[in-house]
Amino acid sequence: MTVARPLPDYLVKRYHGWKATSYAENRSWFQKLASEGQHPRAMVISCCDSRVHVTSIFGADPGEFFLHRNIANLVPPYAPDGQQHGTSAAVEYAVTALKVPHLIVIGHSSCGGVKGCYDMCEGHAPALEETSSFVGRWMDLLRPGYDRLPEGTPEERLAALEKEGVLVSLENLMTFPFVAEAVEQGRLTLHGLWTDIGGGSLECYDPERGGFAPL
Repeated sequence: MTVARPLPDYLVKRYHGWKATSYAENRSWFQKLASEGQHPRAMVISCCDSRVHVTSIFGADPGEFFLHRNIANLVPPYAPDGQQHGTSAAVEYAVTALKVPHLIVIGHSSCGGVKGCYDMCEGHAPALEETSSFVGRWMDLLRPGYDRLPEGTPEERLAALEKEGVLVSLENLMTFPFVAEAVEQGRLTLHGLWTDIGGGSLECYDPERGGFAPL
């Protein structure tokens, strides 16, 4: 391997700062996590976007959340086709091995992946239409959400698509037999959230209202 390089100095300094403070102050907790394994209280599927920091939003400690991040916080439908499915594998492990009691999908404002899907479906992103585009083929998962969008301005429809992404993922989760079984038996609950990065607000999907409501 000849392409790997040493870490940038600022990351090395941050590591040593963490080791001398946060780790040193909580050494016994980290050692307990290492020796006893993980028992997360929830799985969280969120976007790769660097501005979305789920552990900060909920004040979560190490070991509390089993986290999976991908472009636009999407979950594909159940497809046991022998191919490699990172998101599906994470869901399977969380539900069948870790037996998490809660599975949370959280979308967010100003999502670049959702914007790419919207532009692609509108015919304004030919590069994403290429079969060689990993992002484009991943964002195909959100097309059912685009097809459900109400009339409105582009800004309104784009904001609605961010929340549709959460709903599409929740719908696809229920196509996994082990997820559906756990939900039906009361061992697992699914939750859909959306957060406004700039405003700091958090909304939760309420099936009785048929929409998202502020917490």
